[in-house]
Amino acid sequence: MFGNLTPVVKNLLLITVGAFIVAAYFMPQLKAFFALYYIHSNRFMPTQFLTYMFMHADGWHLFSNMFGLFIFGPLLEQFLGPKKLLTLWLVCGVGSGLLYSGYTAYRMNQMDNTISEFYINPSPEAFSQFVKANPAFFKSGVYDFIDAYSRDTENPNLIQRAKDNLITVREMQSNVPMVGASGALFGVLIAFAMLFPNTQLFLLFPPMPVKAKYLVFFYGLYTVYNVIYNNPMDNVAHFAHLSGLVIGAGLIWYWRKDRKSFY
Repeated sequence: MFGNLTPVVKNLLLITVGAFIVAAYFMPQLKAFFALYYIHSNRFMPTQFLTYMFMHADGWHLFSNMFGLFIFGPLLEQFLGPKKLLTLWLVCGVGSGLLYSGYTAYRMNQMDNTISEFYINPSPEAFSQFVKANPAFFKSGVYDFIDAYSRDTENPNLIQRAKDNLITVREMQSNVPMVGASGALFGVLIAFAMLFPNTQLFLLFPPMPVKAKYLVFFYGLYTVYNVIYNNPMDNVAHFAHLSGLVIGAGLIWYWRKDRKSFY
């Protein structure tokens, strides 16, 4: 099975798995250094648009991305050629990071506006709405605070405590890292579906055959739904996945205009 791996796919697997092992067992600080942060975070560096692709949250995150590359990458590399497969992987990965950073900047701007409005007109209702929008950053004790604040809305100590909580969450949100090659993998998935749309794939869950074009289409719909719904408890970067799909589709569309350019 592994003898059928093409050169670029094999090297990407070795580098990514190797980077995970080094970060997980020998240099844990590497993940924090290579992960992608909000562009205004003091932890951000431009090189992270590339390096974040080689870091993963855990073993399952790594396996799911590398398994997808292992399944779909070799045939794509044989058809597109090594240079274009590597270009597809890197452009979709880096591009997803750039677009996700723009999306993060938009969300941070919204949070900053909410905090500014609270400073101007603080209220228990506004604070409660902020908690509901960012539940992952609060413990259950916050509801006791909301109850106390609701019964004494003019208490300056409670108002200041609410403001401090908002600023703390803002700082935590600005330092949430993104890691993983999912954006690059989604570029590979859409490329496979566009170039081999009628290839039958056999799913494990549920165990049934499905054509590549339908699998990626419904996965794309699921991704769009998650971007729109934006579950605050979901720590998956769905917008980066969607970005990988869009960038990958754009690259394949561009390359297909001149089939002679495939090699």
